[in-house]
Amino acid sequence: MRNVTVESRPAAWKTLLAFGIIYFVWGSTFLAIRIGVHEVPPLLFAAMRFGTAGAALLLWTIAKRERMPGGRQWVTMTLLAAMIFLCDYGLLFWAERRVPSGIAAVMLGTIPAFMALSEIILLRTQKLTVRLAIALLIGIGGVAVLMSRSLNLGGAPIDQMGAVALLIASVTWSIASALPKMMPVPESKTVSSAMQMFIGGFMLLAVSGGAGEFARFHPAEVSGRVWWSLIYLIVAGSIIGFTAYVWLLHHESPTKVGTYAYVNPVVAVLIGYFLGGEALDARIVVGAAFVLVSVIVITTPKAKKTETVPTVTARDAA
Repeated sequence: MRNVTVESRPAAWKTLLAFGIIYFVWGSTFLAIRIGVHEVPPLLFAAMRFGTAGAALLLWTIAKRERMPGGRQWVTMTLLAAMIFLCDYGLLFWAERRVPSGIAAVMLGTIPAFMALSEIILLRTQKLTVRLAIALLIGIGGVAVLMSRSLNLGGAPIDQMGAVALLIASVTWSIASALPKMMPVPESKTVSSAMQMFIGGFMLLAVSGGAGEFARFHPAEVSGRVWWSLIYLIVAGSIIGFTAYVWLLHHESPTKVGTYAYVNPVVAVLIGYFLGGEALDARIVVGAAFVLVSVIVITTPKAKKTETVPTVTARDAA
């Protein structure tokens, strides 16, 4: 039997709405980020988003009188906040000044591949099989297609510094995803995510100030669409998206819920093309296809095992 708590079968429209949110809202956040970082310094923009969303979720958990983290759990929350928000999201926001939003989503689509490596190296809960090795090579091939300057596929290769930043972000998050299985974390997934976002927001703010971003930020010069993008990221991307994700975990199998990992890049590429004026050439199509095939091959075998509700990290709430 599946280890999924199902209190009652919800109405079909609720399930479809929740899936629509994690598919399309999360996929659209990449363009919202790109819009924001072109007028607001990237680390400061990220701090605004996650500090506000984390505070809102934290107040919600306090109102529900959920148990707050203990001493050792604070250490874990601080480490996860640094890896997920300061490193992963900080690099993503910085990279989106150099890389189109759709490509950024495709590059982060390599996270399942790096997660598999984390399970092999850190947790030792998975072995490097031929199937997994091929999937990893396919994913790496997709990244190579996007970065290659020798392949004649049309369109310019993506910015190398931006690509490296996104790869480091993927590796950082994959390592962070393994840490909750090795270190003490709060029982409440909501408290865990809220604390990580809240602490991460302050870390981003501190680093932003140290990098001199405050001096480059002039609120009066920021356009209305950037403020709307920020509100969208906070409310729709973080708060509503997180709520829909947690709700789905209690009513659907983790395998079905996890399909957002390979739907989001497709949505991001299409939204970037139709709404953001980003390119959609053969290079992007081939590179994205390689990455998506890699993700599908890596994640599909999990459906054959006994399904358990996965650990919800703050990365899923973003």
